[in-house]
Amino acid sequence: MIGRISGILIEKKAPHLLVDVQGVGYELLVSLTTFFDLPENDEQVTLHTHLVVREDIQQLYGFREASERELFRMLIKISGVGPKMALTILSGMNTKDFFESVQTNDIEKLVKLPGVGRKTAERLAIEMKDCLPAISLMDANKVDSGEKEIFHQKLGAQEEAESALIALGYKPQEATRMIAIASKNINIANNENKVSEKLIRLALKSKVKS
Repeated sequence: MIGRISGILIEKKAPHLLVDVQGVGYELLVSLTTFFDLPENDEQVTLHTHLVVREDIQQLYGFREASERELFRMLIKISGVGPKMALTILSGMNTKDFFESVQTNDIEKLVKLPGVGRKTAERLAIEMKDCLPAISLMDANKVDSGEKEIFHQKLGAQEEAESALIALGYKPQEATRMIAIASKNINIANNENKVSEKLIRLALKSKVKS
């Protein structure tokens, strides 16, 4: 899995990018939110990435912020929302506005996104509410460097825990919801070890009780 790339931005033509990493050119698709935040060509750029593998294609997606990638990963787990629609959603609304729309059940605002009908908007509002990180995406853009480190640590632990549950046979959407619930019951301090293990145990424990 390619989680991040850092290199020279060679070419950009929305939504496509070409980044040179030590002589290897990586083609990426990005949201307009990320695209408008890019440096000029021939300058250094670092992107968080997500690789989508299918039978006919392998596509790498790039994100300037880890929170945007996390939202992308949540969106593609929703029934009827593929990578293309997820990227469209992220192009039409930043993570802060999307978080607020889901939290307030603002269907009308979600329907305004390109390609999102009322049924899809209602599904997003219902299914995403329980899957949002315990540390809100909105607050992630306001905290200091120390708190951001904890935020990213928690996101990484959540992803690792979700992958473990999926490997055990849980569906991606179910695994995301279980970890989101478990995250509300755990406090993360800097450099705390085995966070993902604690999340997995809490998630499995709550599942048994339910």
